[in-house]
Formats: sequence, C-alpha cells, structure tokens
Amino acid sequence: ETLFLTVNLIDRFLEVQTVERSKLQLVGVTALLVASKYEEIYPPELRDLVYITDKAYSQQEILAMEETILKALEYNVTIASTHCFLVRYLKAAHADRKLVWLACYILERTLQEYHMLKYLPSTVASSAIYLARKNLQRSPWSPTLVKYTQNTESSLRACLEDISQILSAKLNLTAVKKKYSSTKFGVVASMQLEGI
Repeated sequence: ETLFLTVNLIDRFLEVQTVERSKLQLVGVTALLVASKYEEIYPPELRDLVYITDKAYSQQEILAMEETILKALEYNVTIASTHCFLVRYLKAAHADRKLVWLACYILERTLQEYHMLKYLPSTVASSAIYLARKNLQRSPWSPTLVKYTQNTESSLRACLEDISQILSAKLNLTAVKKKYSSTKFGVVASMQLEGI
C-alpha cells in the first residue's frame, strides 16, 4: 500500500504544484516518507532517505518538502488506491495466490503509466483482476465480481485495452518485472501475458 500511496501523493502534488526537474527526486523521496509514516509501523529514518538519494538532499530539505507537499495537498493523505480496491475485489473473488500475484503485477505495471490516471482506481483494479483471470485460463469475469465491483466487461473495455498495450509494450523499467519474476511472487512476470 505504501508504494501506491507514494505514487498517488506524487501525482496529486505535481497536479497542483510546478516543480523543477532537479527537485523531482526530492519530491519522490519525500512522498515515500509521508506514505511510510501513514502506512508503516516503522517508517524509514531521514538519514536512510538521505542515503538513498546519494546525499543529493539533506534531512532539512526533505522535512521542508514534506511540509510543502502536505500544505499543497491540504493534509489530505488518505486515498482509496487501486491497491485498496484490488484487495477487496480479490477477497470477493476468493482468489488463490497465483491470481493475487498476477493481479498485483499487472496493477504495479499500471503505476508506471501516467495516462492510467484517467481511470478510477476501482476500474484499474477491476481490469487487473480481469486480465489476471484471463491469463490464468479462468473465466475473466463473474456475476460475483460484477456485484462487488459494479463493473461489467463492457464498462472495463477502454481500461482493458490500455492495460493490454502496457503489457505488450517493450519494458524499459524492469524493477517490477524483476520483483515478480522471483519465486516469492510465483514467477508471474515470466508468463507470456495476453491482453483482451
């Protein structure tokens, strides 16, 4: 959940505040700090965040940016993220681990694409489940999922098409693929995924 909240904080902050390119890493690491404070029992310490930026920013700069971000967002940190919806919908679908991992992989891939912000988080989560079920040779959608998501196959069509393009595109950012290629996550990133 911390990852999804971090990305959401960055997106919402950049929507209301112009930031110099040289400060984008500062915004990112500070959004991670805010999200971690909100989601984690033990958030990272400031010195660790300074370290991961290769000392590009000081603790004071991170704290100042934290204040800037929180004020710009009017201290509204909580959101219903795609991950929140995914967890709920997977529970309703009585998902096994393979389905959970594949849906999470697809969802994390969507985080890398700015144009996915045009969809509601619930729609993106529903679409990730649809594509995961389809790629696991299961019926992609069910009456139970329609009931809990309030989405039909036809209402997901545009989002499904966009995610299908993301999955078929050459992957430049490889961290998510590497993560989900491990046995810990069922090696789901190694699957040959098909779109709609």
